[in-house]
Amino acid sequence: MSRSGVALNNECQSAFQELKLGKVTKFIIFALNDKKTEIIVAKKSADPSYEEFLAELPENDCRYAVYDFEYELPNGEGKRSKICFFIWTPDTAPVRSKMVYASSKDAIRRALNGIAAEVQGTDFSEVAYESVLERVAR
Repeated sequence: MSRSGVALNNECQSAFQELKLGKVTKFIIFALNDKKTEIIVAKKSADPSYEEFLAELPENDCRYAVYDFEYELPNGEGKRSKICFFIWTPDTAPVRSKMVYASSKDAIRRALNGIAAEVQGTDFSEVAYESVLERVAR
């Protein structure tokens, strides 16, 4: 349970294990339930498109997400894959939502073992493919 009192639904960890081990799921979007008492899986997708992933991030509300980010090494050494954790808190989201997501982040982040990079975004430029690529390719 987080500092905010928000619990993590068991499905969150099993969906993450499916992404991490099965390599079928490409991304997972996590959200708070309507009562803001539990973090739930809002969407799972096998679509490898980064644009499809970004389209699932709401313009006016917060989300957590995990994306299996694949990229080519610049020196032609092949492909790499890193699991990225996103906390999406757009400037246009309600203040209460931003506060609950910020205070609940540690609970979900600690539960998901195997995250290679963390990305925080307040607008789409911060989660653009090139921005994330720069972060994970280090």
